[in-house]
Amino acid sequence: MSKKAPGNTASRTGWPDVVQGLEDYLLYLRDEGVREVEADPEQVRRLSEPPVAPAPAEDATLADGLAGIAERVTACTLCPLHKSRTRTVPGQGSITPEIFFIGEGPGADEDRQGLAFVGRAGQLLTKIIEAMGLTREQVFIGNIVKCRPPGNRTPLPEEMQACLPYLREQIAILKPRVIVGLGATAVKGLLEVETGITRLRGRWMSYEGIDLMPTFHPAYLLRNPAGKREVWEDMKAVLARLGRTPPPRT
Repeated sequence: MSKKAPGNTASRTGWPDVVQGLEDYLLYLRDEGVREVEADPEQVRRLSEPPVAPAPAEDATLADGLAGIAERVTACTLCPLHKSRTRTVPGQGSITPEIFFIGEGPGADEDRQGLAFVGRAGQLLTKIIEAMGLTREQVFIGNIVKCRPPGNRTPLPEEMQACLPYLREQIAILKPRVIVGLGATAVKGLLEVETGITRLRGRWMSYEGIDLMPTFHPAYLLRNPAGKREVWEDMKAVLARLGRTPPPRT
């Protein structure tokens, strides 16, 4: 048999390159007259097993699940909000987010574009997310209700109850590590509590086993800029819960 330099591998039955290289190297040693090579029996057993195909990606399944919810939201007529909406706002972002930001409901800009948090409050939320060292594409952003209440009023309890099943399905698919409840209405819709957001913010709560951090809504911060300091403390607590630290502030 002709000698073959180690490392000069050829394709063999689809084995990983490392196994091919090992086989060629052993053949090379044999041709050089080497008759014994020390090897760990467990490692040899593992190498003799056929390669395991990688697990199929779940991204397509997750995306399909979210798309299905969005389609049902688009056709939803379960509460009166469907009568005055321009577009539904199912929410958007990463399909594998660590953080799910949940607000109250769409405003005029969101109703027009069909996207959550794109108005002035949304621009402020974007700055908060970026200050955390993240992008909007790395988190998921949505609301308790998927249609704009007339005049941007607070959603009624029956409207929230009609829409909550969609949100629960989204949370079950996305499996975020942390939910950030933006404002009293979001926290009330999720947890059915009557306590005001001023008393709740900054206190860890739980929604179906998922850590939930209540904080002020960005719209509130536009009217009360002094609250930004408290929100930032809440966001630092969220990052700490995820094992992250905020990037240096410029």
